[in-house]
Amino acid sequence: MKKIQQLFQSEDGNIQQRENFLSLLEKIVSSLDALKNPNKTSLGPMKERSSNFYQELMQDNQIANTGVGLDQVVEELTQLMQGHPYHTRNFVTNVLPMASIPGILGQFTNALLNGNNLWDVYGPAAAECEVKVVAMMSKLVGYDYTKSFGYTTWGGQGAVFSGLRLAIAKQFPQAKEEGIPNNLYCFASENAHYSLLKSIEAVGIGSKHLVRVKAGKDHSMDINDLQARMTEVIENGGIPVYVVATTGATDQFAIDDVQAIKEVTIGLEKKYALQPIHIHADSALGGFYAFFNDYDFTANPLQLEAEVLQGLRHIRTRMQHLAIADSLCFDFQKLGQTPYLTSLFLIKEGNSLQLLDIEDFDTPYVGNRGYGSYHTGYTLECSRMGSSIAIYAALQAFGKEGYQQILANYVRVNLAFRTQLAEHAPMLQVVNGTNIGPVTAFRLYPDGYNWHTEQAGCYTQDQIEYINAINASFFEIIGQDRDEVFFGDTTRFCTVRTSDTKQQIPVAAAKFFAISPYTETEHIHAMVHFLKQKLQVLEDAKVEYNK
Repeated sequence: MKKIQQLFQSEDGNIQQRENFLSLLEKIVSSLDALKNPNKTSLGPMKERSSNFYQELMQDNQIANTGVGLDQVVEELTQLMQGHPYHTRNFVTNVLPMASIPGILGQFTNALLNGNNLWDVYGPAAAECEVKVVAMMSKLVGYDYTKSFGYTTWGGQGAVFSGLRLAIAKQFPQAKEEGIPNNLYCFASENAHYSLLKSIEAVGIGSKHLVRVKAGKDHSMDINDLQARMTEVIENGGIPVYVVATTGATDQFAIDDVQAIKEVTIGLEKKYALQPIHIHADSALGGFYAFFNDYDFTANPLQLEAEVLQGLRHIRTRMQHLAIADSLCFDFQKLGQTPYLTSLFLIKEGNSLQLLDIEDFDTPYVGNRGYGSYHTGYTLECSRMGSSIAIYAALQAFGKEGYQQILANYVRVNLAFRTQLAEHAPMLQVVNGTNIGPVTAFRLYPDGYNWHTEQAGCYTQDQIEYINAINASFFEIIGQDRDEVFFGDTTRFCTVRTSDTKQQIPVAAAKFFAISPYTETEHIHAMVHFLKQKLQVLEDAKVEYNK
């Protein structure tokens, strides 16, 4: 057993085991650093994966009879790093951040303690941090911290799903035992994240009961269409239980108007004598801009540039109403700069969580002891990772001003990118120009075509598909050299009307998503030059498309 004991942290804090442990960690970090190149977006050369790569892995791997030494384990871990994407200044593909040092320290502390956040008896550190970060973020968005509550969960998906469970329980408290009625409906923008679709399927409402509301020119939910669709559902015997307001969409950074959505639901509740309809703000990405809700734009203590201030003011016009929502979320592994997976679900009226809780009788070995006071039986998870420790560490280290600086820089570099794109590559047109934030979506248009005409519904289906085909080829070309500059892309940035059919056709677009703290305006010129080179490659290929 002595040999096996050496595979664990020490029981008594002895120096030898600690130094052995730290030396292994030092080798991992040193190996990682040796692979870094600030001008690349991967750790060393990217790995090519054949079509049967994963099948071969399954064939070749089995558990050895005798374990190998920890030095060999570290060597194999180092091999896994090679070719892995890394979040340098040129990593602008999507909302995949570099984990900050305080976030890593918090996650590391959690791993060392290995507490279970289910119960404070098993995970007191995580329970304490969870209460702290719930209070901190509640105060930030304007919730009454004496009434609100929440918990960490598995990403924005977990928050959307938890909000839906809560929405159903509020209107139908017996649904846990008796099942849900077959006439429940949920509503979200056509540009909302697909997590709501998965949640509706999971709870048994059915995907046909998800009503997708049209988006306006700014890609946010069309409030008039929301009212019309909800009215139609109600008058046909349906019951609206859940509206998801996307407050910072991944592709467009569209921000739905929570205040206007609330006005619609209140009006319908009064008119049709309905129970309150739960509004969830999917603020997993954009909610972090609430750090500017109380920023003094006149004094401007961070000395932000005029155009950056203007962009942040625009964001605040919508983000300042987050507290109207019944629940919301923050994916700290996104703009919160912490490791995966560190998401926070907040509820305006925390006591409503009792509707989701289970009886002490059903948890006979946790949560019903006199010496434990924090039992999270209302979460879908049983065992829960103490990710609140990483969140707490990041909030402590960054503070409001730290987050304001990095969030403002995302706006700064996006504005610079848009300016240089228009100047040096006008055929790449910004298609979310009304949305200021960390992402710029852009689309390649051949001569004679443009975004404004396409968005107005003036192109035929064949013309839109022709433009999509050109963009698909462009995606492939820029993706081949993604280790130089890693741009993102999406096959459905939004949908547009056609001039010759009744179809709504998806629009494909490339994405510049500023996420690295090392991406600054001085790096934008090289990125635009990269795109110009790839445009020339596309031109030289002379790919033929059907117009």
